[in-house]
Formats: sequence, structure tokens, C-alpha cells
Amino acid sequence: MEKVSTPHVHADQRGCVVCIGVFDGVHRGHQSLLALARGQADEIGVPLVAMTFDPHPMAVVGPRRAPSSLATLAHRIDLLKMAGADAVEVLEFDEVTAAMEPQEFIHRILVDRLHVRAVVVGQDFRFGHRAAGTFETLEHEGARHGFRALAAPLVGDGEHRWSSSQARRLLEAGDVEAAAKALGRPYRLDGTVVHGDHRGRELGFPTANLAWRGDPTVPADGVYAGWLATGLEVLPAAVSVGTNPQFDGRERRVEAYAIGRDDLELYDHEIGVSFVARIRGQRRFADVGELVARMGVDVEEARRALAAVGVVGDASRG
Repeated sequence: MEKVSTPHVHADQRGCVVCIGVFDGVHRGHQSLLALARGQADEIGVPLVAMTFDPHPMAVVGPRRAPSSLATLAHRIDLLKMAGADAVEVLEFDEVTAAMEPQEFIHRILVDRLHVRAVVVGQDFRFGHRAAGTFETLEHEGARHGFRALAAPLVGDGEHRWSSSQARRLLEAGDVEAAAKALGRPYRLDGTVVHGDHRGRELGFPTANLAWRGDPTVPADGVYAGWLATGLEVLPAAVSVGTNPQFDGRERRVEAYAIGRDDLELYDHEIGVSFVARIRGQRRFADVGELVARMGVDVEEARRALAAVGVVGDASRG
């Protein structure tokens, strides 16, 4: 049922502090939760384990309501470690996991498997069959099994609470700058470069056509300033999202032009595309000449937007 993505830290009889959540996107609210857990782990002198679930629980218990993702599992693991976790425990969420009673989850996973010393969750955390487990359940069982339970308050910017739902809404509206404030970094899509129509090279702006994995949140159609991370370098980019209405396209694509570069050979390579600022919406022009002229303007606007911020967040991590 469970799968482990990192070394078996739970075999250490000193135990650990466990911070539990889906952690989709590891936004600033998650980072605050992990900071509290990090403090507990340091105080006790044990490792901090971030426990996450894959796939998203809603994909099992309510597939039609399952949200799009804000990070691949590999990216999520990297982000959790960057936020302070010593290791990440990934539990496969399936029908068996969904049917587990809260007390069974605590006994089998937290106590027997991880030798938990303290558990840190958000104050609205629910777990177990039919989401019957609450923070109070953890407190009660902690008294029985000898671990402490802590609930982190919900946090935000004073106007909105930081959440994965908020970040998705902002991205779907094309407000990548506000989404970056909620996430604590520019939003990033990961995937493989595949062949497209090769039209960008013909127009003087060769692009990397991103084939993403899974069901990620894709920003609203339009043109953005962003970063193209190849694994070797991070390059300023102008990024197009949409169906390319100029040429009657139907397939929604994400294409990134590395500004000033026509020497890149990225087919079949893994890349990350980060979104920094929205330049404009997608539109159809009177003719190809007008499109090319506007693309030149887009590139210059992207260059200026990126120069103003520099490489920020985790863009360099690809």
C-alpha cells in the first residue's frame, strides 16, 4: 500500500517529527507548517519527515472533483526538502488507504512505522475513512501512544489565506505574479520537449514545445515572461500558452522561446518552464507579418520584466 521515496528514516529508533499533508505546490502556508515542524524536530533532536500522498486523495475518493496539480511528485519532494524536511515519506493513496480508520492509520503508520515523537498538521487537517480523523483524534491517540500533536494556524497575507485552491484560481486567471506570492516562488511546469509544428523557427523565434505530465494547472492562455530551465542552465524566456489561433490550432500548448538563443537542441530533454509575469492575452492578428512584429515586442517586454526580478525562487532547479 505505502511507497517510500527516500531512505528509511523510520527505522531510526529515536523516532521523528512527522508533518502531514498533501502539500500540493508546497505554498507559503505549507512552508509555515513545515517551519513549525522543523522547530519541533530540532528541539527534540530527531529528523523531520514530511508525509505526503500520491495520487491526490480526491483522485480516489471523488475523481470528478480531483484538482489539477501544482507540482509533479518529484518537484513536490524537492520543495519539501527545501522547506526543511530531512526526508519525505510518500504514501500511495488507494482504496485500501482511503478505507483505513484514523486509529489504524495512527497505529500502523505513525507509531509502528515511523516511531513518531510529534505530529504537526494544519488546524483543518482531516484523515482516515470518510475523513473522520481530526486534530483532536491525533491529540487523544498521542496521549495513548506517547507523541505530541500540534496544529499550525492557517496563514495568509491578511486578505487571503494561502492555499492550493487560491494558487490554482490565480493561475487559471493568468495572474502568475499573485500566484507566485502565494507559492513563494514563480509557478513552474515540468515536462519533456517534443516536436511541434516547427513554425516558431520559421518565424525567427524557435520554441521548446513542452509535453507536461499528469494533469497540471496550466496558466490562462496568453504570453508570459518566464524562465526556461534545461538542467544545465536557466534562460530568460518568452512563453506562449494556448492553441495558436493565428494558424487555427486546436491543441493547447506551452511553448518557450529562450530569448536570443537559436542554438538549443532540447528535443526529448526534461525542462521546467517558470511563469513570472503576464504580458498579454492570446489573439489572432491580421496577418503573419503583424504576428511576427508583435512577437518581437513580446520578447522585449519579457526581457524587461525578467531583468527587473532576476532569477528568483527555485527556477534554477529545473
